Amino acid sequence: MIKSMTAYAEASNIENGIRCDVEIRSYNSRHIDIALYLPRSFSRYEDGIKKLIATKLSRGRIEIRIAIEDQSEDAVQYQVDLPKAQAYYKALLQLKDQFGLESEISLEHLLDVKDIIKPAEKRENDDETVWAVVSKAVNDALDGLEAMRASEGDNLAKDLAERMDYIDDALSKVEHEAAVIPQIYKERLMERIASLMSTSGSDGIQNLEHLIDPVRLSQEAAILADKSDISEEIVRARSHIALFRDIISSPEPGGRKLNFLIQEFNREFNTMGSKSGRAELSHMIVDLKSELEKIREQIQNIE
Repeated sequence: MIKSMTAYAEASNIENGIRCDVEIRSYNSRHIDIALYLPRSFSRYEDGIKKLIATKLSRGRIEIRIAIEDQSEDAVQYQVDLPKAQAYYKALLQLKDQFGLESEISLEHLLDVKDIIKPAEKRENDDETVWAVVSKAVNDALDGLEAMRASEGDNLAKDLAERMDYIDDALSKVEHEAAVIPQIYKERLMERIASLMSTSGSDGIQNLEHLIDPVRLSQEAAILADKSDISEEIVRARSHIALFRDIISSPEPGGRKLNFLIQEFNREFNTMGSKSGRAELSHMIVDLKSELEKIREQIQNIE
């Protein structure tokens, strides 16, 4: 199955007072590349999260942001340092008596003292409890990402199949055009000989059939035509087309294979172009290479 490497998904999970929010994006990359953004206090889960990702994704730049929050009732509590508060209160009373102050001692006076009220020590969450929440959120986000990658991949597969059909049809036209090359070389050879003979006083091309052994003429033309024979390249290109179609219909990730196959296509088309002896054939091959470049660009986005 063809899958796109560009996608986005998000998921949330709340259990036992623990909330986990996950946001994940994927981009094109030759290899699997995971960028994980996780609160430092939960960094111990980093390896486990990356392993979850690697089980579902084989290629792409993966950016995943995770927020974890303890929303339980005892997650945020405060404690009062009563000994310090009592000592400070007594000190205030002593000052009041000493200087005969009439103002009353209020709560605001006590709150001015640092650390009389401070956050209570947070309870340590059980690792298994937190991991159950986090792993479910991550898996849900990955499932969403995979669904989007698969949907985009279906569109890519349809486009690639249509473009490969175009190449297949164009290759048939190239094959038909290449079939007349031997006759063209024979005619060119005869024209050259006629030109040489006319300069030496002969009657030209009209008398060639009588002056030249037709078997030898055909052999010489065949030698020239053989240098421009592209039948082997066409056979290999058709083999590549069949393999290309197999890959895009396979359940396995095929981005790397397709990328390599495009290089093989390009090699065959380059060879055809170097052998083509006619402008019409050269133009056809240029058109093939242009379509191949469009396919190559699409393949860069396939897992």
